Amino acid sequence: MNIKDIYQLYTTSSGIEINSKKVKKGSLFIALKGKNFDGNKFSHEAISNGALLAIVDNKFFSCKKTVLVENSIDFLQKLATYHREKLNRIPIIAITGSNGKTTTKEILICILSKKYKKVHYTKDNLNNHIGIPLTILSMSIDTQISVIEIGASHEKEIENMCSIINPDYGYITNFGKAHLKGFKNMKGVIRGKLELYDFLKKKKKVVFVNGDDPIQLSNSIGMNRYIFSEKKEINPNINIKYLWKKSNLKSILYVDNITISSSLVGNYNLYNIASSIAIGNYFKIPFNDLKKAVEEYIPNNKRSQVVVKKNIKIIIDCYNANPTSMIKALTFFNDHIKGIKMVILGDMLELGVFSNYEHQKIVSFIEKSNIDVTFLIGNIFFHVNTSYRIKKFLNKKNFIEWTKKYIIPKTDYVLLKGSRELALENLVYFIS
Repeated sequence: MNIKDIYQLYTTSSGIEINSKKVKKGSLFIALKGKNFDGNKFSHEAISNGALLAIVDNKFFSCKKTVLVENSIDFLQKLATYHREKLNRIPIIAITGSNGKTTTKEILICILSKKYKKVHYTKDNLNNHIGIPLTILSMSIDTQISVIEIGASHEKEIENMCSIINPDYGYITNFGKAHLKGFKNMKGVIRGKLELYDFLKKKKKVVFVNGDDPIQLSNSIGMNRYIFSEKKEINPNINIKYLWKKSNLKSILYVDNITISSSLVGNYNLYNIASSIAIGNYFKIPFNDLKKAVEEYIPNNKRSQVVVKKNIKIIIDCYNANPTSMIKALTFFNDHIKGIKMVILGDMLELGVFSNYEHQKIVSFIEKSNIDVTFLIGNIFFHVNTSYRIKKFLNKKNFIEWTKKYIIPKTDYVLLKGSRELALENLVYFIS
């Protein structure tokens, strides 16, 4: 069977599955291999669970209902590319960047849904070389518009994903110190993110630009661009003003002197909100609907989420962490929050040779701040130099054991932030 034949089978199937235990009757199973697993071993189980066909890349697991391919991941990406070509009339907005991709995507979905009944988008964290083709393959023929998130940990990754997505529009949230192990340095980060611009420029597509970001502004010259900015002198397509003052854990923007208030915490989220407003404005979402969508959005995904426990306001911002997002969150917490403040921070991962240096910089910031109580959790933070003000723990278990013996100091506000692997949100139960 060639790609055309398998695609034809896919169009009448119940979808694609890569987990044999989740196979639905009539689905196609694609056996993927990773460092710690080999999906080929479960191809027979997938078929017995109702799969029409299993795609394998190990001939040892071939049988009557399998198709042998050279590489299953390559096949998945080719199938997604073929599907996108068939549905090329559907506009796709691609979003990438070091921080704020998911938050921007989620606000944008709320805005677009005010106009479009069928908005397709990246679910969960399916934004890598496997998640993106699965997301594309989940796009139905009646989709009116799609928002695809692109994550990347090294150069050429965004370029490769764009060849699958074939986006009509694109936005880069920012350029920060994320995945430095793969990108090597900040120049690598910038080159990697700008691969989205390269693709859109070649295809003469539209790029949404934060005019307050000099990297975005200078690298989008000559492109078909739609600019939002606070600076009227650059003649933006939409002028947005930000309230940078203390705002009681609210993010506030002004568009044409109309106030838009968001439940998202932190001035670092203002650009995420602004970009979504700008894109919604480009797609002619009625402004009252746009405002309503932003104000209705309540984060509940461990990104700038606020919970209140016994009068303590806890900011849960621990879906992920890198040096740029960590400093922005700490700066906001230090400068814009009044009261007794505590931070519980976890290691920032995937920083390679920059790891110790960047963690030490975080500690230096805290020691000069007006933050009252600091707890650091993780092997990297545990081995940096700190003063007596900061309490360090090798892991989360040790921190929890400590809370059973000692009373956590009284506080008004807590910031929880760390890389996803540490799952710091579980510590909410131990804060009181």
